[in-house]
Amino acid sequence: MTSTDMLNKTRKNWLILVLSLVLGAAAAFGASRYLSQRMAEIEARGKDSDTVRLLVAKTNLAGGATLSPDTVAVREVPRAWAHSGAITPDQYSRAEGSVLAHPANAGEPILWAQLEGRRAPTFSTRLQSGQRAVTVPVDEISSLSGMVVPGDLIDIVVSVRDGKRNYTFTLLQRVRVLATGSKANVDARDTDGRPGFTTITLDTAPDDAKRVIAAREIGHVTALLRAPGDVAAVSDAITEARSLLGLPTGHDNGVSSVPVIYGGGPITEGLTLGQRAPATED
Repeated sequence: MTSTDMLNKTRKNWLILVLSLVLGAAAAFGASRYLSQRMAEIEARGKDSDTVRLLVAKTNLAGGATLSPDTVAVREVPRAWAHSGAITPDQYSRAEGSVLAHPANAGEPILWAQLEGRRAPTFSTRLQSGQRAVTVPVDEISSLSGMVVPGDLIDIVVSVRDGKRNYTFTLLQRVRVLATGSKANVDARDTDGRPGFTTITLDTAPDDAKRVIAAREIGHVTALLRAPGDVAAVSDAITEARSLLGLPTGHDNGVSSVPVIYGGGPITEGLTLGQRAPATED
């Protein structure tokens, strides 16, 4: 092999090597950019979604570790992923100093069930500070035939009669169901094996709880089930029931407003159709 052939071969090898490096760099850049975009999308969805603050382990904690400011921290978690038995910052004062019966990994929410010698938390632990649980009765239609379960989001619609008119409007939106009947678990069943209840317990603000109570007194309350993750707002306009159904809303009872003139009197003294003329003297 001549020196020229060796030189050409060397150049060819270098060209292949450079081309491989360029293609590798381009692929790495593309992959990095794609991952960055995906991370940005995930973070954006996380910011837009409904979150809840939970107590998590700062580091990997072994069984026997004590809950303290040195071992736990607060972290925001999407509400859809939050465990119903997780400890919230508002409940920390009741859990501080407790000992873990089971290990907890760094970043994982601390559950009441992981603590030694702890009784099952009361129903009130499901509420965040400032919230109120209000129970309202619902009939079979209002409860969507028993298909509402704890954790669902519902809208509260109220039908009210005012005089001769009926009105319908959305009172509350995106309300979380805490319990159906006396059951606070998704798999709640009646003794006959079928899901059923006559009341639902809602997670509301104090003022909203008062509005629900007032609605129960003067109208009929209906629960409308939302799809998971549906947080879109709906109209809360107060609508007259006949108008909502496309029916006439007049209240003239079939009486014409056309004046009828008697005795040549002025129109302002006329009668409407359906009224009798006054008796006249001969």
